[in-house]
Amino acid sequence: MSLKKILAISGKPGLFELKVQTRTGFVAESLLDGKKITVGMRSNVSLLSEIAVYTYDEEIKLAQVFKAIATKENEGPSISHKEDNAVLTGYFREVLPDFDEERVYPSDIKKIINWYNLLQPKGLITLEVLEEALKEEPAE
Repeated sequence: MSLKKILAISGKPGLFELKVQTRTGFVAESLLDGKKITVGMRSNVSLLSEIAVYTYDEEIKLAQVFKAIATKENEGPSISHKEDNAVLTGYFREVLPDFDEERVYPSDIKKIINWYNLLQPKGLITLEVLEEALKEEPAE
């Protein structure tokens, strides 16, 4: 499983793994509880491999942000996404010092840290896996 098959579905908690594409949408499996759901074409779905974070100079791929967190945490779990906004922002500034504070909201930071902590115990957040994910993506 790679980040290319991991989805965030608007209105649904957690992350999902893309299982099968159907005529009317696709089937995804929750990484939280393993339940499978059918997702229609009208749902707002984001592939984690396509998400980027604004910095003052450019947009940084989510895999790169995950790699920075994994490096900081020695591939272990991060702080809780339920921390105070000031704590989360300070932590994120340590990980990605030049993130654009006007365009990256505390809710975005909470999501990123929550996603990291969901993926990390599943073995998807290792420096090796993230290096592969970054190599697979074409440079823009």
